Amino acid sequence: MLNVRFRAMVIGLTTSLLLAGLGTSQLAAAAPSTPVVQSPYTLKEFAKSTAAYSQPDSIEQWRDRVYVGFQNHVAKDGSDGKSSTIVEYSLEGKVKRTFSVPGHNDGLRLVGESDLWCLQNEDANPNLVVIELESGRQTKYTFATPVHGGGYDDMVVKDGKVLMTASNPTPVAGTNPFPALVIASLHGTMVDVIPVLTGDAQAIDIQTGAIVTLNLADPDSLTKDLGGNVVLNSQADSELLFIRRPFSDKKIVGRLPITLAGVATTLDDTAFATASRSFLLFSDVAGDTVYRIDRSNFGFEPGTAYSTSDTAGIVATLNLDTGVLTPIATGFGSTRGMIFVSFEEDKSNDDAGNQD
Repeated sequence: MLNVRFRAMVIGLTTSLLLAGLGTSQLAAAAPSTPVVQSPYTLKEFAKSTAAYSQPDSIEQWRDRVYVGFQNHVAKDGSDGKSSTIVEYSLEGKVKRTFSVPGHNDGLRLVGESDLWCLQNEDANPNLVVIELESGRQTKYTFATPVHGGGYDDMVVKDGKVLMTASNPTPVAGTNPFPALVIASLHGTMVDVIPVLTGDAQAIDIQTGAIVTLNLADPDSLTKDLGGNVVLNSQADSELLFIRRPFSDKKIVGRLPITLAGVATTLDDTAFATASRSFLLFSDVAGDTVYRIDRSNFGFEPGTAYSTSDTAGIVATLNLDTGVLTPIATGFGSTRGMIFVSFEEDKSNDDAGNQD
């Protein structure tokens, strides 16, 4: 979750710097109504909102299906009693099934062979719905009141364990001493959580090598890189954390500050190009559209990091040494969820790149 005033400040400052640094032809591409992608990438629409569902965000793949969470303008703490919609698509963007989940969906993750975990209400009052995709059966789980005061935002599976970000923490004297990353497990109708990383943990600054003390104000999205490191986005802090051996007492945490045109910039999601043949999907929640990006010639370079920025409305490559974003697609409203979708017959090629 981003503070509204902070969001407006980032949008204004980032836009000003981009306008100062781009030529006339690129300025025209900044309009939200005219998305533009740079060669050798190509861009096309994959799916759009309808009268029944709107505001696409999180994206996940299961076999030859893609799942998109539509937030439907539901309150982020679920207080309005409304529901989000999870839409199942073919790889060509054709609607196959829809599911309704109570609250504001902001996390989708495939767990095991066919369970889709849908996480709702990142600001407060979190709940989890597990959809067994073979049958379509849904089971709802609840959480005990989170000790950090907020909700839970996103998930990733590592070594058979489900990790979640503890989002929207209530600071204590300006700091976050609470769990920022937890292990989640199901017991009866409850989700139990065990802390893995606190918001005030120590980390290595990737750019300088200095030891720093974190103050994670906004734990948000989660993914893994091709080396098996857990990658946590602290959105309002404009930084990514790379966590090696997250379940060990000897875990190593690296912090990477994120910048665009020299200015600290928020990210929403990051994805790493896979070894298999794939295409990139991302959502524009403000534009009510899910887009597909392909790369010509030999496809995406395995391991390359791509990120979306909710405030800058771009898709960009991310330099993992410097944290600098280089836009490849611009002109969107607010880019959010992102995933590389692999063709089912090629997915086994990724296995060698996911070892610790």
